[in-house]
Amino acid sequence: MATADANAETDWSPSRLAFVWVVFRKQLVLLVRYPLNTATRFLTLAALFGIIFFGGQAVAGPTITDSLGGIIVGLFIWTLAIVAFSQLAWDVTREAQWGTLERLFLSPHGFGTVMVTKTVVNVLMSFLWAFALLVVMMAVSGEWLSVDPLTVLPLGVLTVASISGVGFLFAGLALLYKRIENVFQLVQWAFVALIAAPVGANPLLKLLPVSHGSYLLRRAMDDGVRLWEFAPSELAILVATSVAYLFAGYYCLYRAQRRARQNGVLGQY
Repeated sequence: MATADANAETDWSPSRLAFVWVVFRKQLVLLVRYPLNTATRFLTLAALFGIIFFGGQAVAGPTITDSLGGIIVGLFIWTLAIVAFSQLAWDVTREAQWGTLERLFLSPHGFGTVMVTKTVVNVLMSFLWAFALLVVMMAVSGEWLSVDPLTVLPLGVLTVASISGVGFLFAGLALLYKRIENVFQLVQWAFVALIAAPVGANPLLKLLPVSHGSYLLRRAMDDGVRLWEFAPSELAILVATSVAYLFAGYYCLYRAQRRARQNGVLGQY
């Protein structure tokens, strides 16, 4: 049995690839089937930038342009963060509401694989959302940043990895406590502080999730620094913190689902 479970976790068979496609297609169907909700979600993010940009011009005048690049990059990273972080916990909450949560545990791929697959799909969706918003922000403001895929994508993936670790943690809390939507709102605004953290002035802040990745992405997109131009130690810290938060979050999810099963609260909502 243990061997079979291990094979189920590591064998990328046609069945596994079909499962990834099903999860991705489900996300697309939900976006298309509820167009008003999807459009409102995107317009809310665009309107937030509009308020900051046009409001800043009205209050501060031309001086807003000095920090415009940082504002655009910050909102780009914040979009990545909130989509990647909250989507997994929302998936668990919705599955519990729909009464289909226990079916995830019956998957032949295993519950852990289901959650990891959902996370990968959510990360992909977060990049689609964030890049769409990035184009809108640059077009509206006229501030065109350096978006080198060979730099932005690796840094973005590593940054989102630490966020996904936080998402795993809250998915575990959703398994146990079901409704934690109000906590989402607090954490989303906490990401603002992490993204804006003065990492350059205080190196200890590099150990926090999102902060170091946000700092490197700002340098890459606003200053045009390429991936290979960063100091190896900077990249090593980003990789280490991202992997640490990702595995710590997954372990918390694993412990939470075991506790939920032991307490018999998986099927309750």
